[in-house]
Amino acid sequence: MEEGGAVVILSGGMDSTTLLYWMLEKMPDGRRLEALSFDYGQRHRRELEHAALVCEAARVPHEVVDLSEIRDCLRGSALTDDGVAVPHGHYQDASMKETVVPNRNMILLSVAAGYCFAWGKRMLAYAAHAGDHAIYPDCRPGFIEAMRGVLAVAHYEPLMLLTPFSAMTKADIVREGDRLRVPWELTYSCYEGGDLHCGRCGTCTERREAFGLADSGDPTRYAR
Repeated sequence: MEEGGAVVILSGGMDSTTLLYWMLEKMPDGRRLEALSFDYGQRHRRELEHAALVCEAARVPHEVVDLSEIRDCLRGSALTDDGVAVPHGHYQDASMKETVVPNRNMILLSVAAGYCFAWGKRMLAYAAHAGDHAIYPDCRPGFIEAMRGVLAVAHYEPLMLLTPFSAMTKADIVREGDRLRVPWELTYSCYEGGDLHCGRCGTCTERREAFGLADSGDPTRYAR
């Protein structure tokens, strides 16, 4: 890996894949952009396979960081605890909270920041967006600004935190992805983690709605 450039935290979903392509547009030299994905024991680990496919298509170096041992520390979430069912239907406050992984973004940002410091990267980007503000504390403006301040003083050189989608809706991201020619068929969102998107969980519902609101064709294969 070379020094300089930027790192994108890539889940393999719609938002982070669009962010990857957005960063590629800002940094045409793909060798200066890298993607990090994380295995934190999530139920929908299949997203990591799709992150790899996205990076192969975009010709961006990709690494998966194994944090799977922390799964037991992050109990109580439908994404990391087999005893909690994945909620179906539209996200409501109560059901959406069941998908909150405690402190997830702070953990991922911290590890990604360490990678950036070690390899001399200057920028770190993640795809927090306005649709997540209501329930996910680690996607809200206050959290972002606090992390921005921490990363400015956490090492000898400041690390810039980029969150260009923080004021955008999911539909806005789809429109931006269409403009950037994001290969939506390579992305994966379902929290159930099956071969096909279940079509029932909150994130599948949100995915369908975003394509509809953006008046964009949805290439996703749903089980129902």
